[in-house]
Amino acid sequence: MRQLPEADRDAIRLAQDPKFPRWLEQITATGGCTHPVHLSGSTSILDGATGEILHHYDTRNEPGERLLVRCRNRRATVCPACSRLHAGDTYHLVRAGLLGGKNVPASVRHRPRLFVTLTAPSFGPVHRAEELCRPRRDGGTCEHGRPLGCGAVHASDAPVVGQPLCLDCYDYTGHVLWHAHASKLWDRFVIDVRRRLASAVGLVQSHFAHHARLSFARVAEYQKRAAVHVHAVVRLDGPNGPNDEPPAWSTPDLLIDAVRASARRVLVRTPYSPDVGELALRWGVQVDARPLRADSDGPDDDAVAAYVAKYVTKGASETGAGIDHPVTTWADIESAPVSEHVRILMRTCWRLGGLPDYAHLRLRDWTHTLGYRGHILTKSRAYSTTYAALRAERADHLGHADLPDMVTERQWRYVGSGHTPGAALIAAGIAEDLAESRRLGLEARQEGEWCR
Repeated sequence: MRQLPEADRDAIRLAQDPKFPRWLEQITATGGCTHPVHLSGSTSILDGATGEILHHYDTRNEPGERLLVRCRNRRATVCPACSRLHAGDTYHLVRAGLLGGKNVPASVRHRPRLFVTLTAPSFGPVHRAEELCRPRRDGGTCEHGRPLGCGAVHASDAPVVGQPLCLDCYDYTGHVLWHAHASKLWDRFVIDVRRRLASAVGLVQSHFAHHARLSFARVAEYQKRAAVHVHAVVRLDGPNGPNDEPPAWSTPDLLIDAVRASARRVLVRTPYSPDVGELALRWGVQVDARPLRADSDGPDDDAVAAYVAKYVTKGASETGAGIDHPVTTWADIESAPVSEHVRILMRTCWRLGGLPDYAHLRLRDWTHTLGYRGHILTKSRAYSTTYAALRAERADHLGHADLPDMVTERQWRYVGSGHTPGAALIAAGIAEDLAESRRLGLEARQEGEWCR
Protein backbone atom coordinates (compact mmCIF):
# COMPACT_ATOMS: atom_id res chain seq x y z
CA MET A 1 0.00 0.00 0.00
CA ARG A 2 2.82 2.40 0.86
CA GLN A 3 4.23 2.04 -2.64
CA LEU A 4 0.97 3.17 -4.26
CA PRO A 5 0.41 6.82 -5.17
CA GLU A 6 -1.50 8.88 -2.60
CA ALA A 7 -4.60 9.10 -4.83
CA ASP A 8 -4.78 5.31 -5.20
CA ARG A 9 -4.37 4.74 -1.45
CA ASP A 10 -7.11 7.25 -0.74
CA ALA A 11 -9.44 5.68 -3.34
CA ILE A 12 -8.97 2.25 -1.70
CA ARG A 13 -9.73 3.78 1.70
CA LEU A 14 -12.97 5.26 0.36
CA ALA A 15 -14.00 2.00 -1.31
CA GLN A 16 -13.64 0.16 2.01
CA ASP A 17 -16.01 2.57 3.79
CA PRO A 18 -19.43 0.95 4.49
CA LYS A 19 -21.11 4.10 3.16
CA PHE A 20 -19.13 4.07 -0.10
CA PRO A 21 -22.20 3.18 -2.29
CA ARG A 22 -24.08 6.23 -0.98
CA TRP A 23 -21.01 8.43 -1.45
CA LEU A 24 -20.76 7.16 -5.04
CA GLU A 25 -24.42 8.12 -5.57
CA GLN A 26 -23.65 11.66 -4.41
CA ILE A 27 -20.66 11.98 -6.77
CA THR A 28 -22.78 10.70 -9.66
CA ALA A 29 -25.58 13.15 -8.81
CA THR A 30 -23.07 16.03 -9.14
CA GLY A 31 -22.04 14.72 -12.58
CA GLY A 32 -18.50 14.13 -11.35
CA CYS A 33 -18.07 17.78 -10.32
CA THR A 34 -14.37 18.58 -9.85
CA HIS A 35 -14.80 20.90 -6.86
CA PRO A 36 -18.16 20.18 -5.18
CA VAL A 37 -19.51 22.28 -2.30
CA HIS A 38 -20.04 20.41 0.99
CA LEU A 39 -23.20 21.28 2.93
CA SER A 40 -24.50 20.20 6.30
CA GLY A 41 -28.08 20.57 7.46
CA SER A 42 -31.62 19.39 6.90
CA THR A 43 -34.81 19.95 4.89
CA SER A 44 -38.34 19.30 6.13
CA ILE A 45 -41.47 19.33 3.96
CA LEU A 46 -44.69 20.00 5.90
CA ASP A 47 -48.34 19.99 4.98
CA GLY A 48 -49.34 23.64 4.74
CA ALA A 49 -52.72 23.04 6.37
CA THR A 50 -51.95 20.61 9.19
CA GLY A 51 -48.24 21.13 9.80
CA GLU A 52 -47.66 17.38 9.47
CA ILE A 53 -44.11 16.46 8.45
CA LEU A 54 -44.38 14.72 5.08
CA HIS A 55 -40.68 14.30 4.41
CA HIS A 56 -37.49 14.98 6.35
CA TYR A 57 -33.90 14.81 5.10
CA ASP A 58 -30.85 15.22 7.31
CA THR A 59 -27.15 14.93 6.41
CA ARG A 60 -26.41 13.16 9.70
CA ASN A 61 -27.04 9.90 7.87
CA GLU A 62 -24.77 10.80 4.93
CA PRO A 63 -21.09 9.85 4.51
CA GLY A 64 -19.10 12.36 6.51
CA GLU A 65 -22.43 13.93 7.58
CA ARG A 66 -22.44 16.16 4.53
CA LEU A 67 -24.12 16.53 1.15
CA LEU A 68 -22.18 17.28 -2.04
CA VAL A 69 -23.63 19.75 -4.57
CA ARG A 70 -22.26 21.08 -7.86
CA CYS A 71 -19.83 23.99 -7.83
CA ARG A 72 -21.56 25.37 -11.00
CA ASN A 73 -18.33 26.89 -12.32
CA ARG A 74 -18.70 27.78 -16.00
CA ARG A 75 -14.99 27.31 -16.87
CA ALA A 76 -14.01 24.00 -18.43
CA THR A 77 -10.48 24.46 -17.08
CA VAL A 78 -11.89 24.55 -13.53
CA CYS A 79 -14.73 21.99 -13.70
CA PRO A 80 -15.49 20.20 -16.99
CA ALA A 81 -18.66 18.59 -15.61
CA CYS A 82 -20.30 21.84 -14.44
CA SER A 83 -19.10 23.80 -17.47
CA ARG A 84 -20.83 21.25 -19.72
CA LEU A 85 -24.09 21.81 -17.83
CA HIS A 86 -23.64 25.58 -18.02
CA ALA A 87 -22.99 25.36 -21.77
CA GLY A 88 -26.22 23.41 -22.21
CA ASP A 89 -28.19 26.04 -20.29
CA THR A 90 -26.57 28.81 -22.36
CA TYR A 91 -27.43 27.01 -25.58
CA HIS A 92 -31.11 26.79 -24.65
CA LEU A 93 -31.14 30.38 -23.37
CA VAL A 94 -29.75 31.76 -26.65
CA ARG A 95 -31.69 29.35 -28.87
CA ALA A 96 -35.01 30.24 -27.23
CA GLY A 97 -34.45 33.86 -28.21
CA LEU A 98 -33.81 32.79 -31.80
CA LEU A 99 -36.37 30.06 -32.42
CA GLY A 100 -38.78 30.25 -29.49
CA GLY A 101 -39.48 27.82 -26.69
CA LYS A 102 -39.08 28.17 -22.91
CA ASN A 103 -42.15 30.48 -22.84
CA VAL A 104 -40.88 32.44 -25.85
CA PRO A 105 -43.22 32.29 -28.90
CA ALA A 106 -41.94 30.65 -32.09
CA SER A 107 -42.84 33.81 -34.00
CA VAL A 108 -39.56 35.42 -32.86
CA ARG A 109 -37.89 33.47 -35.67
CA HIS A 110 -39.55 35.79 -38.18
CA ARG A 111 -38.55 39.04 -36.45
CA PRO A 112 -35.65 41.24 -37.62
CA ARG A 113 -32.63 39.50 -36.07
CA LEU A 114 -28.89 40.06 -36.46
CA PHE A 115 -25.68 38.36 -35.43
CA VAL A 116 -23.39 41.28 -34.61
CA THR A 117 -19.64 41.33 -33.98
CA LEU A 118 -17.96 44.40 -32.49
CA THR A 119 -14.20 44.49 -32.03
CA ALA A 120 -11.74 46.44 -29.92
CA PRO A 121 -9.77 49.23 -31.64
CA SER A 122 -6.10 48.85 -32.54
CA PHE A 123 -3.62 49.45 -29.74
CA GLY A 124 -0.65 48.72 -31.97
CA PRO A 125 0.33 46.29 -34.78
CA VAL A 126 0.41 42.59 -33.85
CA HIS A 127 1.44 39.46 -35.72
CA ARG A 128 -1.26 37.88 -37.90
CA ALA A 129 -1.91 34.26 -38.88
CA GLU A 130 -2.54 32.42 -42.16
CA GLU A 131 -1.60 35.37 -44.38
CA LEU A 132 1.50 37.39 -45.13
CA CYS A 133 2.11 39.08 -41.78
CA ARG A 134 2.31 42.85 -42.19
CA PRO A 135 4.49 43.02 -45.33
CA ARG A 136 6.38 46.28 -45.96
CA ARG A 137 8.28 47.02 -49.16
CA ASP A 138 10.39 49.73 -47.59
CA GLY A 139 11.16 47.79 -44.39
CA GLY A 140 11.84 50.38 -41.74
CA THR A 141 12.03 50.27 -37.96
CA CYS A 142 10.10 51.94 -35.16
CA GLU A 143 11.61 54.46 -32.77
CA HIS A 144 12.75 51.56 -30.60
CA GLY A 145 14.72 49.98 -33.44
CA ARG A 146 12.33 47.09 -34.12
CA PRO A 147 11.01 46.19 -37.63
CA LEU A 148 7.70 47.77 -38.63
CA GLY A 149 6.77 44.69 -40.65
CA CYS A 150 7.15 40.93 -40.50
CA GLY A 151 6.54 39.27 -43.89
CA ALA A 152 6.29 35.70 -42.53
CA VAL A 153 3.27 33.40 -42.77
CA HIS A 154 2.37 32.19 -39.28
CA ALA A 155 0.25 29.14 -38.45
CA SER A 156 -2.92 29.94 -36.51
CA ASP A 157 -1.53 28.28 -33.37
CA ALA A 158 1.92 29.89 -33.57
CA PRO A 159 2.89 31.50 -30.24
CA VAL A 160 3.81 34.75 -31.98
CA VAL A 161 0.27 35.33 -33.33
CA GLY A 162 -1.39 38.21 -31.50
CA GLN A 163 1.88 39.43 -29.99
CA PRO A 164 2.88 43.07 -30.70
CA LEU A 165 5.60 43.76 -33.24
CA CYS A 166 7.06 46.11 -30.63
CA LEU A 167 6.16 45.83 -26.95
CA ASP A 168 7.35 49.39 -26.31
CA CYS A 169 5.14 50.89 -29.05
CA TYR A 170 1.99 49.04 -27.96
CA ASP A 171 -0.62 51.11 -26.10
CA TYR A 172 -1.02 48.94 -22.99
CA THR A 173 -2.67 51.72 -21.01
CA GLY A 174 -5.32 52.23 -23.69
CA HIS A 175 -5.88 48.46 -23.93
CA VAL A 176 -6.51 48.06 -20.19
CA LEU A 177 -8.73 51.15 -19.90
CA TRP A 178 -10.73 50.05 -22.95
CA HIS A 179 -11.37 46.72 -21.23
CA ALA A 180 -12.43 48.51 -18.05
CA HIS A 181 -15.00 50.58 -19.97
CA ALA A 182 -16.13 47.97 -22.53
CA SER A 183 -19.40 47.24 -20.72
CA LYS A 184 -20.25 50.95 -20.53
CA LEU A 185 -19.41 51.25 -24.25
CA TRP A 186 -21.86 48.41 -24.98
CA ASP A 187 -24.59 50.10 -22.91
CA ARG A 188 -24.16 53.34 -24.84
CA PHE A 189 -24.13 51.42 -28.11
CA VAL A 190 -27.52 49.83 -27.32
CA ILE A 191 -29.00 53.20 -26.34
CA ASP A 192 -27.72 54.78 -29.53
CA VAL A 193 -29.13 51.97 -31.71
CA ARG A 194 -32.58 52.65 -30.23
CA ARG A 195 -32.19 56.37 -30.90
CA ARG A 196 -31.11 55.83 -34.50
CA LEU A 197 -34.00 53.46 -35.17
CA ALA A 198 -36.43 56.06 -33.82
CA SER A 199 -34.90 58.85 -35.92
CA ALA A 200 -34.89 56.67 -39.05
CA VAL A 201 -38.68 56.20 -38.92
CA GLY A 202 -39.57 59.69 -37.72
CA LEU A 203 -40.27 58.88 -34.06
CA VAL A 204 -39.42 61.03 -31.09
CA GLN A 205 -36.51 59.18 -29.49
CA SER A 206 -38.15 59.10 -26.06
CA HIS A 207 -41.22 57.41 -27.61
CA PHE A 208 -39.30 54.47 -29.13
CA ALA A 209 -40.22 52.16 -26.23
CA HIS A 210 -43.92 52.68 -27.03
CA HIS A 211 -43.42 51.24 -30.54
CA ALA A 212 -40.65 48.62 -30.36
CA ARG A 213 -38.15 46.92 -28.08
CA LEU A 214 -34.53 45.98 -28.79
CA SER A 215 -33.62 42.63 -27.24
CA PHE A 216 -30.16 41.05 -27.21
CA ALA A 217 -27.85 38.40 -25.82
CA ARG A 218 -24.12 39.10 -26.03
CA VAL A 219 -20.96 37.15 -25.28
CA ALA A 220 -17.47 38.58 -24.77
CA GLU A 221 -14.53 36.77 -26.39
CA TYR A 222 -10.81 37.37 -26.12
CA GLN A 223 -8.96 37.65 -29.42
CA LYS A 224 -5.42 36.41 -29.98
CA ARG A 225 -4.12 39.87 -29.08
CA ALA A 226 -5.83 39.49 -25.66
CA ALA A 227 -8.42 42.16 -26.49
CA VAL A 228 -12.11 41.49 -25.94
CA HIS A 229 -14.56 41.59 -28.81
CA VAL A 230 -18.30 41.09 -28.61
CA HIS A 231 -20.68 38.73 -30.42
CA ALA A 232 -24.38 39.52 -29.99
CA VAL A 233 -27.75 38.28 -31.15
CA VAL A 234 -29.92 41.38 -31.61
CA ARG A 235 -33.71 41.19 -32.18
CA LEU A 236 -36.50 43.72 -32.71
CA ASP A 237 -39.81 43.04 -30.94
CA GLY A 238 -42.98 44.94 -30.27
CA PRO A 239 -43.12 47.20 -27.20
CA ASN A 240 -44.13 44.31 -24.90
CA GLY A 241 -41.24 42.07 -25.89
CA PRO A 242 -41.27 38.65 -27.57
CA ASN A 243 -45.05 38.22 -27.19
CA ASP A 244 -45.67 41.37 -29.21
CA GLU A 245 -45.17 41.70 -32.97
CA PRO A 246 -42.76 44.46 -34.07
CA PRO A 247 -44.05 47.47 -36.04
CA ALA A 248 -44.36 47.28 -39.81
CA TRP A 249 -41.38 49.58 -40.35
CA SER A 250 -38.91 47.21 -38.63
CA THR A 251 -36.65 45.42 -41.12
CA PRO A 252 -33.23 43.73 -40.89
CA ASP A 253 -31.72 46.36 -43.20
CA LEU A 254 -32.93 49.18 -40.98
CA LEU A 255 -31.46 47.42 -37.95
CA ILE A 256 -28.15 46.81 -39.75
CA ASP A 257 -27.83 50.49 -40.67
CA ALA A 258 -28.51 51.54 -37.07
CA VAL A 259 -25.98 49.03 -35.68
CA ARG A 260 -23.23 50.13 -38.07
CA ALA A 261 -23.86 53.84 -37.49
CA SER A 262 -23.92 53.46 -33.70
CA ALA A 263 -20.75 51.36 -33.68
CA ARG A 264 -18.94 54.20 -35.48
CA ARG A 265 -20.42 56.95 -33.35
CA VAL A 266 -20.51 56.00 -29.66
CA LEU A 267 -17.61 56.70 -27.35
CA VAL A 268 -16.76 56.69 -23.65
CA ARG A 269 -14.31 59.14 -22.10
CA THR A 270 -12.11 58.01 -19.24
CA PRO A 271 -11.74 60.12 -16.10
CA TYR A 272 -8.89 62.59 -16.39
CA SER A 273 -5.64 61.49 -14.78
CA PRO A 274 -2.43 63.57 -14.63
CA ASP A 275 -0.50 60.39 -15.46
CA VAL A 276 -2.61 59.34 -18.45
CA GLY A 277 -4.80 62.25 -19.48
CA GLU A 278 -8.33 61.68 -20.82
CA LEU A 279 -8.89 58.95 -23.40
CA ALA A 280 -11.79 58.68 -25.86
CA LEU A 281 -12.63 54.98 -26.19
CA ARG A 282 -14.48 53.61 -29.22
CA TRP A 283 -15.27 50.33 -30.97
CA GLY A 284 -12.84 49.07 -33.59
CA VAL A 285 -13.37 49.72 -37.29
CA GLN A 286 -14.24 46.08 -37.98
CA VAL A 287 -18.00 45.74 -37.48
CA ASP A 288 -19.96 42.75 -38.76
CA ALA A 289 -23.78 42.64 -38.76
CA ARG A 290 -25.40 39.64 -40.48
CA PRO A 291 -29.14 39.02 -40.72
CA LEU A 292 -30.45 35.76 -39.27
CA ARG A 293 -33.19 34.60 -41.64
CA ALA A 294 -35.96 32.10 -41.04
CA ASP A 295 -35.34 30.57 -44.48
CA SER A 296 -31.77 29.65 -43.39
CA ASP A 297 -30.26 32.10 -45.90
CA GLY A 298 -27.52 33.17 -43.53
CA PRO A 299 -25.90 31.93 -40.30
CA ASP A 300 -27.76 28.93 -38.86
CA ASP A 301 -29.65 29.68 -35.63
CA ASP A 302 -28.57 26.47 -33.92
CA ALA A 303 -24.95 27.09 -34.92
CA VAL A 304 -25.07 30.60 -33.43
CA ALA A 305 -26.50 29.26 -30.15
CA ALA A 306 -23.90 26.47 -30.07
CA TYR A 307 -21.07 28.93 -30.72
CA VAL A 308 -22.11 31.17 -27.85
CA ALA A 309 -22.58 28.18 -25.53
CA LYS A 310 -19.15 26.81 -26.41
CA TYR A 311 -17.40 30.07 -25.71
CA VAL A 312 -18.89 30.80 -22.27
CA THR A 313 -17.14 27.69 -20.88
CA LYS A 314 -13.67 28.92 -21.85
CA GLY A 315 -11.52 30.28 -19.05
CA ALA A 316 -9.04 33.11 -19.44
CA SER A 317 -6.09 30.71 -19.24
CA GLU A 318 -7.58 28.59 -22.03
CA THR A 319 -7.75 31.57 -24.40
CA GLY A 320 -4.27 32.79 -23.45
CA ALA A 321 -5.68 36.09 -22.17
CA GLY A 322 -5.07 36.17 -18.43
CA ILE A 323 -5.69 33.57 -15.73
CA ASP A 324 -8.77 32.11 -14.05
CA HIS A 325 -8.21 33.40 -10.52
CA PRO A 326 -7.55 36.85 -9.02
CA VAL A 327 -4.02 37.97 -8.19
CA THR A 328 -3.25 39.61 -4.87
CA THR A 329 0.40 40.65 -5.24
CA TRP A 330 2.86 41.81 -7.86
CA ALA A 331 4.65 38.49 -7.40
CA ASP A 332 1.50 36.66 -8.57
CA ILE A 333 1.75 38.53 -11.87
CA GLU A 334 5.42 37.68 -12.32
CA SER A 335 4.80 33.97 -11.70
CA ALA A 336 1.65 33.67 -13.84
CA PRO A 337 1.97 31.19 -16.76
CA VAL A 338 1.21 33.77 -19.49
CA SER A 339 2.94 35.36 -22.48
CA GLU A 340 5.04 38.48 -22.00
CA HIS A 341 2.35 40.50 -23.81
CA VAL A 342 -0.31 39.39 -21.31
CA ARG A 343 2.08 39.85 -18.38
CA ILE A 344 2.65 43.49 -19.39
CA LEU A 345 -1.13 43.96 -19.61
CA MET A 346 -1.45 42.55 -16.08
CA ARG A 347 1.34 44.82 -14.83
CA THR A 348 -0.35 47.82 -16.46
CA CYS A 349 -3.64 46.87 -14.85
CA TRP A 350 -1.99 46.66 -11.44
CA ARG A 351 -0.17 49.98 -11.93
CA LEU A 352 -3.27 51.85 -13.09
CA GLY A 353 -5.25 50.29 -10.25
CA GLY A 354 -2.97 52.13 -7.82
CA LEU A 355 -3.88 55.56 -9.23
CA PRO A 356 -6.59 57.39 -7.23
CA ASP A 357 -8.26 58.60 -10.44
CA TYR A 358 -9.09 54.99 -11.38
CA ALA A 359 -9.87 53.65 -7.91
CA HIS A 360 -13.57 53.21 -8.81
CA LEU A 361 -12.59 50.80 -11.61
CA ARG A 362 -11.03 48.34 -9.10
CA LEU A 363 -8.46 47.38 -11.72
CA ARG A 364 -6.31 45.39 -9.30
CA ASP A 365 -9.27 43.15 -8.54
CA TRP A 366 -9.59 42.49 -12.30
CA THR A 367 -5.92 42.15 -13.15
CA HIS A 368 -6.42 38.45 -13.94
CA THR A 369 -8.91 39.37 -16.71
CA LEU A 370 -6.72 42.24 -17.98
CA GLY A 371 -9.13 44.86 -16.68
CA TYR A 372 -12.29 43.50 -18.29
CA ARG A 373 -14.99 43.80 -15.62
CA GLY A 374 -18.10 42.59 -17.42
CA HIS A 375 -19.81 39.22 -17.46
CA ILE A 376 -18.94 36.82 -20.26
CA LEU A 377 -22.64 36.52 -21.19
CA THR A 378 -25.29 39.20 -20.67
CA LYS A 379 -28.78 39.59 -22.09
CA SER A 380 -31.62 42.06 -22.04
CA ARG A 381 -34.56 41.25 -19.78
CA ALA A 382 -36.99 40.33 -22.57
CA TYR A 383 -34.62 38.39 -24.82
CA SER A 384 -35.58 34.91 -23.58
CA THR A 385 -35.61 32.78 -20.45
CA THR A 386 -33.12 32.97 -17.56
CA TYR A 387 -30.56 30.61 -16.03
CA ALA A 388 -32.68 30.50 -12.86
CA ALA A 389 -35.76 29.41 -14.85
CA LEU A 390 -33.78 26.70 -16.68
CA ARG A 391 -32.40 25.35 -13.40
CA ALA A 392 -35.88 25.38 -11.84
CA GLU A 393 -37.23 23.50 -14.86
CA ARG A 394 -34.47 20.90 -14.53
CA ALA A 395 -35.17 20.51 -10.81
CA ASP A 396 -38.86 20.02 -11.55
CA HIS A 397 -38.00 17.41 -14.18
CA LEU A 398 -35.89 15.54 -11.61
CA GLY A 399 -38.63 15.80 -9.00
CA HIS A 400 -36.75 18.30 -6.79
CA ALA A 401 -39.18 21.19 -7.08
CA ASP A 402 -41.30 22.46 -4.18
CA LEU A 403 -44.85 21.10 -4.17
CA PRO A 404 -47.90 23.41 -3.99
CA ASP A 405 -49.63 23.74 -0.61
CA MET A 406 -46.47 22.50 1.09
CA VAL A 407 -44.15 24.38 3.43
CA THR A 408 -40.43 23.70 3.12
CA GLU A 409 -38.10 24.44 6.02
CA ARG A 410 -34.38 24.42 5.26
CA GLN A 411 -31.38 24.74 7.55
CA TRP A 412 -28.06 24.48 5.73
CA ARG A 413 -24.51 25.65 6.27
CA TYR A 414 -21.30 25.50 4.28
CA VAL A 415 -18.72 23.08 5.67
CA GLY A 416 -16.13 22.78 2.90
CA SER A 417 -15.44 22.12 -0.75
CA GLY A 418 -13.36 20.00 -3.08
CA HIS A 419 -12.22 16.37 -3.08
CA THR A 420 -9.55 14.31 -1.44
CA PRO A 421 -7.02 12.87 -3.95
CA GLY A 422 -8.81 9.54 -4.20
CA ALA A 423 -12.24 11.13 -4.45
CA ALA A 424 -10.98 13.40 -7.26
CA LEU A 425 -9.76 10.32 -9.15
CA ILE A 426 -13.13 8.59 -8.84
CA ALA A 427 -15.08 11.77 -9.71
CA ALA A 428 -13.00 12.24 -12.87
CA GLY A 429 -13.82 8.67 -13.92
CA ILE A 430 -17.54 9.22 -13.34
CA ALA A 431 -17.45 12.48 -15.34
CA GLU A 432 -15.73 10.68 -18.24
CA ASP A 433 -18.28 7.85 -18.16
CA LEU A 434 -21.19 10.30 -18.20
CA ALA A 435 -19.65 12.27 -21.07
CA GLU A 436 -19.10 9.08 -23.08
CA SER A 437 -22.67 7.98 -22.38
CA ARG A 438 -23.98 11.30 -23.68
CA ARG A 439 -21.81 11.02 -26.78
CA LEU A 440 -23.04 7.51 -27.56
CA GLY A 441 -26.64 8.55 -26.95
CA LEU A 442 -26.26 11.47 -29.35
CA GLU A 443 -24.73 9.21 -32.01
CA ALA A 444 -27.57 6.72 -31.58
CA ARG A 445 -30.19 9.45 -32.02
CA GLN A 446 -28.45 10.82 -35.08
CA GLU A 447 -28.15 7.35 -36.56
CA GLY A 448 -31.85 6.75 -35.97
CA GLU A 449 -32.77 10.00 -37.69
CA TRP A 450 -30.54 9.10 -40.65
CA CYS A 451 -32.15 5.65 -40.95
CA ARG A 452 -35.61 7.16 -41.06
